[in-house]
Amino acid sequence: MIIRGQNVKKHIKQGQGHEGGIFTVEAPLHVSNVQVVDPVTGNPCKIGVRYLEDGTKVRVSRGQGASGSIIPRPEILKIRTTPRPTVAGPKDTPMDVVLEKTYDAKTGKGMPDL
Repeated sequence: MIIRGQNVKKHIKQGQGHEGGIFTVEAPLHVSNVQVVDPVTGNPCKIGVRYLEDGTKVRVSRGQGASGSIIPRPEILKIRTTPRPTVAGPKDTPMDVVLEKTYDAKTGKGMPDL
């Protein structure tokens, strides 16, 4: 991902038709190098997980100088692009086959011959 204002110094050699030197360019930044901002202090922070009284899981800010406040989930993560199927499809295994007992430990029935 490329972040506006995130500049990197790039050293370019002089060549035919262009000048050499040190230039400032925008460059890609890996998502692991980005931190979440604490909504209260406005500083970068680490994320912790807490459960509220009603059992919902929330993200909270943690670390040195963090306020410990709840960090809201981004709206894009709340919208699922493909909903989970609620009815069995043609490739799903029927429940009667799933619940069928194929091995009996006492008699050894169902054990393959090795």
